[in-house]
Amino acid sequence: MENDLLKMLLTAYDAQLREGTEMLSADSVDRAGPLWRGRFGDRGFVSYRSLNGLTGQALDDLIARTVAHYTADPQVTTFEWKTRGHDVPADLPQRLSAQGFEAEDPETVMLGEARLLAQPVPLPEGVTLRRIDNQPDTYSDVVRAARTQELAFGHPSGADDLMRRIEQGAGRVELWVAETAQEMVCVGRLEVIPDTEFAGLWGGGTLPEWRGRGLYRALTAARAQSALGRGVRLLHSDSTEFSRPILERSGLLAVTTTTPYVWRR
Repeated sequence: MENDLLKMLLTAYDAQLREGTEMLSADSVDRAGPLWRGRFGDRGFVSYRSLNGLTGQALDDLIARTVAHYTADPQVTTFEWKTRGHDVPADLPQRLSAQGFEAEDPETVMLGEARLLAQPVPLPEGVTLRRIDNQPDTYSDVVRAARTQELAFGHPSGADDLMRRIEQGAGRVELWVAETAQEMVCVGRLEVIPDTEFAGLWGGGTLPEWRGRGLYRALTAARAQSALGRGVRLLHSDSTEFSRPILERSGLLAVTTTTPYVWRR
């Protein structure tokens, strides 16, 4: 029974969460063969559902043309070719590496019913949850949220990029925080995907000194409850080794893996 469910979820993932869906907040999009090529500020992103059987030299040529496309755009400093563990051909990662791409950490694609995550979670004393994308002073809150993500993940997280996502999302991108009277301690986004059954859980990060106290679970439950209120049935998350066990315990299933291959100017 679980195998049938996994197969159904993976089919829904491929059909609903790739190609145009991944370009919803892009500044510009074009097509090249099986690829969708988007630009998001100074970053590029490549999506596709299938490489249409391309292998060998034909695939190498497509990769080279994609590098040339982004190289020709002076605004783009880096772009990501997002691979999935169930895609073919199996040697795509090696071919990307041979043309200058660097693999980042693999993540696990988790999928499942939103209702499974929408159970109430007790918060530590003095901590409250709040959605900040719809506040009067959104930018000030977003700057603080971006700083929390930087401390949580150990790499830069731009407030301007978060604001761009919120503004271009036109109400379908929610930014949630857990906070004390002094600071934001956990941050995460919910992105509702139009014309699909899905919303995505993104950017979930907790300050190191606050981990292990249920904040990520509580923030995830709040986002799941909001998703259900908006008629969303399924949630998806590209999960790190830290978030995967939490989502798994709530009933989400690992359906594949994803590894970003990144080219930098």
